[in-house]
Amino acid sequence: RLRLHDGKLIKDRRYHLRTYPNCFVAKELTDWLIDHKEAPDRETGIRLMQKLMDHYIIHHVCDEHSDYKDAKLLYRFRKDDGTFPLSKDVKVFMRGQSLYEKLVSVEESILKVREENSVKYQRTFLGCEMIDWLVQEGEAENRKEAVELGRALLEHGIIQHVSNRHHFFDSDILYQFWINFRRRRRLTELLNENSSRALSESPDSPFCLRKLNPDPGNTSFLSVQTNKEIKIVSAVRRSSITSLAGNSNPYFSTTPTLVFPPVAECNPKSVLKRPVTNEELLSPGAPYIKKTLTIVGDAVGWGFVVRGGRPCHIQAVDPGGPAAAAGMKVCQFVFSVNGMYVLHLDYQTISSLIMTGPRTLMMEVMEAIE
Repeated sequence: RLRLHDGKLIKDRRYHLRTYPNCFVAKELTDWLIDHKEAPDRETGIRLMQKLMDHYIIHHVCDEHSDYKDAKLLYRFRKDDGTFPLSKDVKVFMRGQSLYEKLVSVEESILKVREENSVKYQRTFLGCEMIDWLVQEGEAENRKEAVELGRALLEHGIIQHVSNRHHFFDSDILYQFWINFRRRRRLTELLNENSSRALSESPDSPFCLRKLNPDPGNTSFLSVQTNKEIKIVSAVRRSSITSLAGNSNPYFSTTPTLVFPPVAECNPKSVLKRPVTNEELLSPGAPYIKKTLTIVGDAVGWGFVVRGGRPCHIQAVDPGGPAAAAGMKVCQFVFSVNGMYVLHLDYQTISSLIMTGPRTLMMEVMEAIE
């Protein structure tokens, strides 16, 4: 979808005296798939687009056609018109993707190559380490909530115990990310997604559990590429740990020994010098000015962190990211997101609005007058 926006295949189009925003012509898109080697022929291209229709990712602009027709008909990505169905499965997938990007982008990440029973695994972490990190980064309010998040990620096939024996626990058990989110899936993989055997054995599949050769000194992180790639967010089939393991009960029935490290602070220290209320922000004559920012997300995101609540503030800005280029600064207060007034919301809700919204982000912020 992002590549089509960049290539101007998705744009506002006029038909029978009516303008349809953010749509594409089916025949042009089929041509594009072949030209960009996403499909070997028109038949395959049509099958791929039908798969996206079946997963409620694209639809005919007037919903008059349930099939994808290789003709001069207008179709649109549901993400571009707000009709994309955010089911629980999709929300968990997007949360896992967000956490993965955050983890691999920081120095001294808890994701490391580790060895268990003479086998090296990549993208691994200890359960208790993940709990510590989720709480410290404000991704979870407490350890119980962090465990629930970890279990949801495991049940949706995003993380797993390295030998597939345990559910997720707050302990020193070794887990790993099952999906390499930084590898862009080729569209043709959609045609084979019903085969769990094919997915688990393909060395290029992002769902594949890839083990490193247990050679001494081999500690390279092979899966994450340093170059930016466009992420395609789609409705993803919920992976079945049971089917992949080939066992109706993939976990040991015995409960592992739990280790409880000291409880960490729930949020990093605020960058604000003092708390500010909504009443103070909005009072007549208050020393704040409102600015409108237009931020076009790139392959990694928008490049800023929101924290706090009622009102939320900008906690951090990536100096080389889109937000910084648009004029965003630390300590600004978030007034609205894509036209929605948000001063009364917490940062989790605002983050969700941003993550599930369009690539081009419209924000109003309030900044203190120096």
